[in-house]
Amino acid sequence: MRPVDAATLIILRNRREVLMGVRSHRHAFLPHHYVFPGGRVDAGDARVAAPIALRPEVASRLTRAASPARARALAMAAVRETWEETGLLLGEPVERPLSTRSPGWRPLFQQSVAPALHRLDYLARAITPPGQVRRFDARFFLVDAAHVQGELRGNGELEDLHWVDLRDTGHLPVISITELVLALLRRQLGLGDTSAHDAALLRRLEGVELVEHHG
Repeated sequence: MRPVDAATLIILRNRREVLMGVRSHRHAFLPHHYVFPGGRVDAGDARVAAPIALRPEVASRLTRAASPARARALAMAAVRETWEETGLLLGEPVERPLSTRSPGWRPLFQQSVAPALHRLDYLARAITPPGQVRRFDARFFLVDAAHVQGELRGNGELEDLHWVDLRDTGHLPVISITELVLALLRRQLGLGDTSAHDAALLRRLEGVELVEHHG
């Protein structure tokens, strides 16, 4: 089974907290697990206008394994999915709402903002190993919470949305990929005294779980 493109947005607050939520019990895939906002890339993510481009260094890293159009669609998916699941929008004001026929983007564009792709950093890429019922080729983006707007609210996809201290995630039910990304982010930020545990996790970075990482 070929992996499906997906994108995740890690929202970092005060360099020590990240926004996470629990996947609803209604989900067949990973119910009751803590995850970052995100989801699969939709067709509309590749078609809608993106007046604000990714920063060149971010685009360069993304396009090592994707076309420029695919890289942009991944970034757009991260913005859209996060807005749908959390109510938080990574956008810059525009004078007039952007127009689109995409049902996934029309409500967002009505907020009179353009996706602020230049605020995104690219942290990692992970591909679900072969043999799984569902496989994803996921990119993990990172943004500072100062750049998002809106009131935190869910649409039912994620429950118990709240800010999680990066130094206190050991008790959360997460899958190995999420655990690895959390460890990678802690290392990048120089947080906490979790070096022994995280070092063991990060030794797996060059294996099949995280195929690409930055930081």
